[in-house]
Amino acid sequence: MADSLPTRQQDFNEWYNQLVLRADMADYAPVRGCMIVKPYGWALWENIQGALDRRFKATGHVNAAFPLFIPKSFLEKEKQHVEGFAPELAVVTIGGGEELAEPLIVRPTSETIIGHAYAHWIKSYRDLPVLINQWNSVVRWELRTKLFLRTLEFWWQEGHTAHATYDEAEAETRQMLDVYTDFAVNEAAVPVIPGVKSAAEKFAGAVHSYTIEAMMGDKRALQAGTSHNLGQNFAKAFDIKYLDQGNELQHCWTTSWGLSTRFIGAIIMVHGDDQGLVLPPRLAPHQVVIVPIYRSDAERATVLEAAGRVRKQLVANGVRVKLDERDGVTPGFKFNDWEMRGVPLRIEIGPRDVEKRSVVLARRDTPGKAGKSFAPEEGLSGAVTAMLESIQKSLYERAAEFLRANTSEPRTYDDFRQAIEAGGFCRVWWSGDVEREAAIKEETKATIRCIPLEQPGGEGPCIGTGRPATQVAIFGRAY
Repeated sequence: MADSLPTRQQDFNEWYNQLVLRADMADYAPVRGCMIVKPYGWALWENIQGALDRRFKATGHVNAAFPLFIPKSFLEKEKQHVEGFAPELAVVTIGGGEELAEPLIVRPTSETIIGHAYAHWIKSYRDLPVLINQWNSVVRWELRTKLFLRTLEFWWQEGHTAHATYDEAEAETRQMLDVYTDFAVNEAAVPVIPGVKSAAEKFAGAVHSYTIEAMMGDKRALQAGTSHNLGQNFAKAFDIKYLDQGNELQHCWTTSWGLSTRFIGAIIMVHGDDQGLVLPPRLAPHQVVIVPIYRSDAERATVLEAAGRVRKQLVANGVRVKLDERDGVTPGFKFNDWEMRGVPLRIEIGPRDVEKRSVVLARRDTPGKAGKSFAPEEGLSGAVTAMLESIQKSLYERAAEFLRANTSEPRTYDDFRQAIEAGGFCRVWWSGDVEREAAIKEETKATIRCIPLEQPGGEGPCIGTGRPATQVAIFGRAY
């Protein structure tokens, strides 16, 4: 493998593929299309889990676990659902050396198995709402795979809730979209566009689907999280009923929502640069790496003692710190290694710094001399915490500006096609014509990423038909 990464400009796909491997995030598995998430990548996922789990519990949700295997007949109960997932299913037909009486589906998503359980658990309006989330992996037999972005097996959370009314289910669906938006912006420093999916793009079996859409560094879209109002489709398929206050049996209204390890891909592609990862401080496995610099054994002892003091001070103030004590590699090698891994802040300590009771701070988001500064050892934790917050803010602002700069508003279809070819998002008036949506996808390989929740009001000519339209849509090519 070459010493340096390909630049994003040269080959964005190869830059991404090599970076995931060289930053020690993941590796390829012996089964085609599967991945091994390595400890550094899993630590990032754990931080994502923690940030989301806190939000879920704050909104009244609890965690549970449901089976990996689903009877095939369960998926066949909801027609749209089985049609949507049929090409992606992994099916088990033999168990314990014998052919199974009924094939089992390896979980692609859990609406059906959870619907079966809810039908047994829910009897009265007093049992509602049911607000359950689970952390698990699912399997979808993808033909084209890419580490983190699209693999046969991936890890995620999937929330499943049941409610007494449509309005309650709709409020839940929107609430969880807001939770995802808040997470993306405030934890991952990833700007997103919250919106509703078109009928052609919605989840199989949903009444409607909401999404947060993000723009990657190559100007392609990534669906970063989704929240679905399932109406009564699954409740009727699985007979999920409750006795209302008037003593009448009613079908429940259900929702589901999920965010997966694909978000790690989003973080990599939104913030990464030609030197490697650039991780947002609030999610980074290590927020700070300390690199001691010495030439002799005497210097080593003195410098490591100072580095230990600094580490202790930072840990006591809640900072995630890695002290790099590796022997046999140069400080320069360590600098490059941690730059590749995207640690937000590097602290350098050499003999002169020890004498001055100071350290060198090097920001990952600002390469070279411009990102370096000196800080006294005393009270260092305050300076480090402030700098991490500054890096977090800087990453978001940079990504938000990139999104703004690469979102156009073409007025004619010719201009629209040129803009799509150039890359980025097109924000255009849209009348909702299903046939034109399919034709545009065929002609340009662009899809409606979402119809943003935030609309300008008024009307304009639909980009597809020229007819008056009262809403705008975001089109783009996507992963």
